[in-house]
Amino acid sequence: MGFKIIVSPQATQDLAEIVRYIAPDNPAAAEKLGLQLCDQLLLLENFPRLGCVVPEFKLEHVREIIFKSYRIVYGVNDESRSIEVFHFWDGRHGSPDLPPGSIA
Repeated sequence: MGFKIIVSPQATQDLAEIVRYIAPDNPAAAEKLGLQLCDQLLLLENFPRLGCVVPEFKLEHVREIIFKSYRIVYGVNDESRSIEVFHFWDGRHGSPDLPPGSIA
């Protein structure tokens, strides 16, 4: 059985904002991008360390998948066999913050 994927409220908000930003100019592209970003999460069920360690944090359990210009930042918890998605982040806007407790 694969890892459970938990999408944080912040990540849900991030994804919605990305789609909302693109939608006025191209609704079909916005929907497609949103689905593609979600598809990346499904890969993590069986390959939780697919992404790279986030260079800003240098923590083995805090990783990211780069998709187009977006960073999907997540944490791996081997004990609970879960992935927590912290952010969908536009990489052109600097570095994301991590929620309290995710650094430990």
